[in-house]
Amino acid sequence: MQPYHNANKPHEYIDCYYSRSLGEAPHYPPLDQEISVPVCIIGGGLAGISSALGLAERGIKSVILESNRIGWGASGRNGGFVSALYSASPASLIKRVGLEHAQALHKLPKAALKLMHKRLEGVKDAIIPQPEGVSVVSWFNDEKSVRAHVEQLNDVFDENIRFMPREEVRDAYKTKRYYDGYFRPDSMQIHSLKYVHHTAQMAVSKGAKIYENSAAIRVYKRQDKWCIETASGMVLADQIVYCCSAYIKNLHPKLSRATLPVATYVLLTEPLGDKLDECMRVRYATADNRTSSNYYRPLADGRLLWGGRVSMFHPSQARLKNIMMKDLLSVYPQLNGIKAEVAWGGYMGYARHEMPQIGTLGDGAWYCQGFGGHGMCTTTVGGEVIAGAIANNNEDYKLFAPFGLDYAGKPMGPAIAQAAYWYFQGRDKLKEWRLN
Repeated sequence: MQPYHNANKPHEYIDCYYSRSLGEAPHYPPLDQEISVPVCIIGGGLAGISSALGLAERGIKSVILESNRIGWGASGRNGGFVSALYSASPASLIKRVGLEHAQALHKLPKAALKLMHKRLEGVKDAIIPQPEGVSVVSWFNDEKSVRAHVEQLNDVFDENIRFMPREEVRDAYKTKRYYDGYFRPDSMQIHSLKYVHHTAQMAVSKGAKIYENSAAIRVYKRQDKWCIETASGMVLADQIVYCCSAYIKNLHPKLSRATLPVATYVLLTEPLGDKLDECMRVRYATADNRTSSNYYRPLADGRLLWGGRVSMFHPSQARLKNIMMKDLLSVYPQLNGIKAEVAWGGYMGYARHEMPQIGTLGDGAWYCQGFGGHGMCTTTVGGEVIAGAIANNNEDYKLFAPFGLDYAGKPMGPAIAQAAYWYFQGRDKLKEWRLN
């Protein structure tokens, strides 16, 4: 059972900020017949939709099979951060694959970010509700490391990041928790569920088809066709793309073993009025630089969207509100007494190597998963890489070969993830004690 789902309408969106503010959005029918198509995509999150849109833009029609509604999982309930970076640090990428390979990898999210901006033309005001740009603030009194990180991104990866001295940070954020920081002007935080529906409609307008409430329950090869069975239909496809990530269950054992479903959480406060100005003078999306970080953004109506944590547990709504409010008040104690409107969680797919898993299983089968912790831009990377490979024999997917389908520790994976989270929390606290 997924956390915080609607027991009366199990295939509908969970109660969260995104579903409350989505507005009118189309429902797509379940598959109830046998159809034949060049490509079948399993999973209607952003990875699947980006793959379908990328294929459609290249003249190839595809079908998306989604178990619930499109964007029902992590894609439609996350923090909404979009930036041209991976979860793995630039230094760790260079150490693992070398400078040129790391630079080639980094070009992909930079191009994907530009593509996302293009796809948002005409709808930005509805999907990007606050000024573009993301601030990353340092939890640690370690100016040298922050400057070195900024210099590496700018010099080695051709980024356009501005260092923020602590005087500027503390003028913008009224908390004693932060020191120095940096500002990414090209990044943004978006209404993730609206973006899901926007790009899905773009794909459909170009020939893609979407079937909701159509879980793939069996996949097999018959002669030269992939056969994908649902409860009431079947797709025959030349090629297949798995975009299930944390929700794959046992549909493909190898892919299932390689991704770890980990729960993360978000809180929505009541409108804060003038109290918001007592906390921050800027309206950009913000994150701190701990491994177990907080990330948040003020909304146009004065509410605060506050996210963070990684866990194997699924607290009750009341308990989760208390947990997340405690995190918020540890940064902004002046907000003591405010109320939470709703809190929610959900699974994201994580890989052990902190990189997306994008590649081929051979025989016309592809995978595009493991986007937890990267932000939303990498789902566009995955979609473009897969679409380019299928439509144009592009080999960018080989750049991800060093980050393969490593065993993620199932069935003990969630416990391992929880232990790792506690370890990172302890490491952050030790670093805080040593530097601050």
